[in-house]
Formats: sequence, C-alpha cells, structure tokens
Amino acid sequence: MSDVDLRKLRYFVAVAEHLHFGRAAELLFIAQPVLSRQIRALEEELGAQLFARDRRGTALTAAGEQLLLDAKPLLASADALQRRVIRAAQGGDTFTVGFMPGLIVTAAVRALTDRHPGLRVELVRTGWFDQVEVVHDGQVDVSVVRLPIDPHGLIVRPLYTEPRVVVLPADHRLAGKDTVSVADLAHEHLLQDPDTIPEWRALAVELQTDRPTVPVFRSVEEKLEHVAAGSGIMFLPLSVMTFYTRPDIAYIPVPDLAPLQVSLAWSADRPVPLAEEFALLAAQ
Repeated sequence: MSDVDLRKLRYFVAVAEHLHFGRAAELLFIAQPVLSRQIRALEEELGAQLFARDRRGTALTAAGEQLLLDAKPLLASADALQRRVIRAAQGGDTFTVGFMPGLIVTAAVRALTDRHPGLRVELVRTGWFDQVEVVHDGQVDVSVVRLPIDPHGLIVRPLYTEPRVVVLPADHRLAGKDTVSVADLAHEHLLQDPDTIPEWRALAVELQTDRPTVPVFRSVEEKLEHVAAGSGIMFLPLSVMTFYTRPDIAYIPVPDLAPLQVSLAWSADRPVPLAEEFALLAAQ
C-alpha cells in the first residue's frame, strides 16, 4: 500500500465533517468533481469505502469513521511539524504562550525572560474552543487553560483556581445582591451547557422539563450581549468579568459554586524544554 497523501486526507476530513461534497468543495476552493476523484483515489489507496452515498445523502462507513478519528491528530501533527520547522529556520530562541481572556501571564513571561536573556516570548490569545487545539497544531509551546479539557496527548500542570460568578442583566431581580446561591438561580434559563455547571444542573433538571436548546456562543462578547438582552444567565470566571464590565450587566459571587481550575498544558508527544519552568513561574 502506498503512503497516504496528506492533501487527500484534508479533503476527506472536509467531506466527513460536512457530509456534503458540494459544501466541502466550496470550503476547499476546488471543483466538486475534483474532490470526488480525490476521495475515490483515497478509497482505492486504502482499499476501503469511506462514504456511503444514496438519495438520502452521504454517510461515513465504519472505515470512514475510523479514518476520521485517526486523520485529525495526524493532520494536526503535520501542521505542528511545519510550524516548528519554519520557526527553526527563522532562527533565535522563541517560546510561545497561549492564554485565555482574563488570564494574565505577564509576570510569568517577564520572569522567564529575566532568567533567559535573548529569549523571545510570543503570546497567542485563545478561547474555550481552541485552548487545547493550539497546542496540538503547534501554534503554541504551552497554553494556559481552564479545565475541563481533553487531556489526551497533553501534559497538564495545575496552576491555581479562580472563583466563578453569575452574570445577570442589570435589571434582574437578584442584580443588587452581594452574593447568591445556586438554588436562587435554579429556575433561570442558563445560556451554556448545564454539564459544565453540575451544581446548577443538579437542582434545575427537575424544575425545567422543557428546557430550550442553548445556542453555541464563540466569544465572551457574544455571551454578554445575550445576557444583557435578557435571554438568560451565565456563569463565568471572575477574572473574565473584571475585563468586561459594562453598565447593562451585573455579576455576583456564588459561594456554593466550585471554582475553576487553571492549568498549563503542553504536548506530551514532543519536547518543550521550558514548559516545566514556566509552569512553576506561572503558579507563583
């Protein structure tokens, strides 16, 4: 069997994620017949049918599901390799740190550069959806993350914990209180996955039998707009809210809500010489 072509793998992943050849072709900026030929060629190389196509649409076969599972980390590893080679070709010592909104890494970065004169530290802003992906695809050497995350392929070192607050519209009945309990909020519409707030879920699941579907928000700004509009409430880290104060929302401590764990994550598959040292500095 010949070596698998990474380009064909990228084409396959695009089709597998959308289960639509036309849409995948548009995203890849290639013609649909070209994409279909590349997928057929990949199937011939692997000796397995990857998609089942009929009048109802396109579906992954068992072989396709397995390839999708294996292809994503393989492509991420290839991307990471390319970034590391480019960085090495540019010369100089560089250490890249990913960080989420509200997490301040300035002190640790300054301490690291004081210890290593000539070291250039680059910073990359991340979010809930890519705080780990930037490690896997080689964009950063280390990432300051908020748990929970999928630890597969990572080394994770705890740094500290931070409290969470409830975010309410400014005219909410509870907005003027110093603190609130999870029970005070059990009847409210939560604008995030209840599984991420188990204390709230345990109380609210029996009270809200017809809970509407929660949309996926991609940024803090988007979340706060929905809260301010009165669409519901949200729990966020206190450090985030101190960066996003605005007159039409209020945030209140919730003492019986478990704090969030902040950790440092880096790849377990390749050496990151300064990672342990940075973890110690960031935990101080």
